[in-house]
Amino acid sequence: MKAIAVKAYHSMARLLFLPLQNYSIQQCKFVFLMNSTIIPASQLPLNPDGTIYHLRLLPEQIADTILLVGDPNRVKKISSFFDTIEHEVANREIVTHTGWYKGKRITALSTGMGTDNIDIVINELDALVNIDLKTRKQKEQHTRLTLIRLGTSGALQPEIPVGESFIASTHALGLDGLLHFYSGSEKHIDQPMTEAFKKYMDWNQLLPSPYVVKGTEALIKKLAFDYQKGVTATSPGFYGPQGRVLRLDLSDAKMNSKIESFEYEGRKITNFEMESSALYGLSSMLGHDALTICVIIANRVTEKFSGNYHPFMEKLIKNTLDRIVD
Repeated sequence: MKAIAVKAYHSMARLLFLPLQNYSIQQCKFVFLMNSTIIPASQLPLNPDGTIYHLRLLPEQIADTILLVGDPNRVKKISSFFDTIEHEVANREIVTHTGWYKGKRITALSTGMGTDNIDIVINELDALVNIDLKTRKQKEQHTRLTLIRLGTSGALQPEIPVGESFIASTHALGLDGLLHFYSGSEKHIDQPMTEAFKKYMDWNQLLPSPYVVKGTEALIKKLAFDYQKGVTATSPGFYGPQGRVLRLDLSDAKMNSKIESFEYEGRKITNFEMESSALYGLSSMLGHDALTICVIIANRVTEKFSGNYHPFMEKLIKNTLDRIVD
């Protein structure tokens, strides 16, 4: 049993990118059992046609490079640049187009809004490539996905212009708490920056505990080398959680001004959105590469807003496709 467990652990260690010397034989046995365990239907629901539950996709219907957008209508805009389209699938707010662009197979997929949707999408995308849906067992060979979110966002620094302004997220600051539901997430969180932020904000203990996760540097260098870089704050809502006031007052009226003035080792929080912390955190834990690039459509400090951001989004899409294949 010991030899089998060690052999299995070598396989899983490659999957999880873990150093062998840090783990005991007992942990090896646990990994072996996890790798051979059949995942029940309640944990991994499938549709009658064998597709994964929410995405309604089969493994062969996605590429290893996936462009994620919130708006389902933006998927069609991306695939309009494709040379050919192989698959078109839609379920609820999740629309998927897979095709070819200049010899590269690419998937465009809409997630809908929020980290709760990202939790569904990233887990099911990972399951499509790293779990055998027929046997319901983890695959021994890990497949690494490239996940690129193209979104819209509001700036939190006064000098960031609205419109043709792209921000690539070096880090995501999660105000949503989602990553804390997963065991081992602390190993993927930038603890010093997280603690510095909580202390600076005098963080309200009634709110989810923040966390900071780093994006994939190689993707930033390849796809966003000439864009502004910054830390993106991910909020669990659009109104109160981002400091907006309609008919309800805020528990902390100074939250946005404190976020704006926070700085850690030369890094500032540049923008607000609702997805990147879950994308970065889950991708890091599952062994995928991730990057968010946003078009700035509002500035929360100067109170400027652009309703006509679509030409800038189209430019970002085309830039990203060209840089992927370059």
